[in-house]
Amino acid sequence: MSLGKLTKRSDFLRAARGRRQAMPGFVLQARRRGADEPQLPPIRVGFTCSKKVGNAVARNRAKRRLREIARLVLPGAGQGGWDYVLIGRAGTTAERNLARMQDDLRTALRKVHAR
Repeated sequence: MSLGKLTKRSDFLRAARGRRQAMPGFVLQARRRGADEPQLPPIRVGFTCSKKVGNAVARNRAKRRLREIARLVLPGAGQGGWDYVLIGRAGTTAERNLARMQDDLRTALRKVHAR
C-alpha cells in the first residue's frame, strides 16, 4: 500500500483529536478520514519532533528514524483511509533500537485499531 504525506497543519490538528497511543520511542496519533476527505493515497503519515527532542540535528535524526520505521511497517500493518502522525520523544527516539521501534509501531497500530 502506498504512503502519502501529511503536510497541512489542519491535518496534524485533526490527527491530534483522534486516537493516541504512547510507546517508549514515540507517540502515535491516528484518525480515520471522513467520507468527505480525499481517500487517495490510502495511508497518509506525518512526523513531528518538538524542541524538547533536542537541537535541529537531533530532531532531524529522530524524524529520519520515524520515517524509516513508517516506511517499513505502515504498508503492511496500517489501514487504508487512515492518517497517522508519529511524534518523537526526547532522548529515546534517536537512541532506541530500530527493530524495537518497528515492533512498537506494530503494537501501537494494533491497539489503535482495536478500539
